[in-house]
Amino acid sequence: MARTQAKTNQNTPPHQVPESSTRNAAAANRLGPTHEQIARRAYELFLARGGGHGRHEDDWHQAERELKLGR
Repeated sequence: MARTQAKTNQNTPPHQVPESSTRNAAAANRLGPTHEQIARRAYELFLARGGGHGRHEDDWHQAERELKLGR
């Protein structure tokens, strides 16, 4: 039985990250925290104050402020 070898193209450049992906990641960091990050921090604040209901907007805004300031 004859062996077959996979053909390789010697002219193929090494794998590179597309410039647009790098740009998108940088833009996401500039835009601020994601919805998921804010929600997670707001939940932590909710738990830290004993889980009392009725102040979810305060928790959300505080979480958003903290994350934007890098705390």
